[in-house]
Amino acid sequence: MAYSAKDYARLIGMAGFSEALLNNHFTLYQGYVNNTNKVQDTLKKMLKEEKAATPEFAELKRRLGWEFNGMRLHEYYFDALGGNGVVDVNSRLARKKIEDFGSIEEWQKDFRATGVMRGIGWTVLYQDNVNGRLFNCWINEHDEGHPAGCMPILVMDVFEHAFMLDYGLKRADYIEAFFKNIDWKAVEARLK
Repeated sequence: MAYSAKDYARLIGMAGFSEALLNNHFTLYQGYVNNTNKVQDTLKKMLKEEKAATPEFAELKRRLGWEFNGMRLHEYYFDALGGNGVVDVNSRLARKKIEDFGSIEEWQKDFRATGVMRGIGWTVLYQDNVNGRLFNCWINEHDEGHPAGCMPILVMDVFEHAFMLDYGLKRADYIEAFFKNIDWKAVEARLK
């Protein structure tokens, strides 16, 4: 079954994100969806044609992780936006941050510090599915560095395409706009 891109037009007009930036980002996301479908279709065809033992099959299998995670991480990112950024300090997620980081402010300090690190990639608040603990992680590429057995709770895109058009090299200003637009109820729904 083919994947379909979600419609995120509801985010147009979001404070701190220009329409041009969002439309470019939506187009990039659509490319990951399209490429995920193409790679999967090609792999199925190669299996039917008995070409599974080829280097081409192996490389496409590796590429699938890049395309699929590019699609899914963007969905986590966009799904968490469109809110007012106000944290309900009595929510389950807020209480969990306090338990695991000492305070909401300490969690945010760590998440922001992770987001402004040099490089391209993603900043992700994960929940360990084994012990339930929350931690922030830097992901360099879509398909590398994801901690096994962990659920992405909040995903922030820090590849240049997510902010350069509006903020140039001022990544911290982009992160500030990101925080002002988080839909914390959508994020908390991912918490186990």
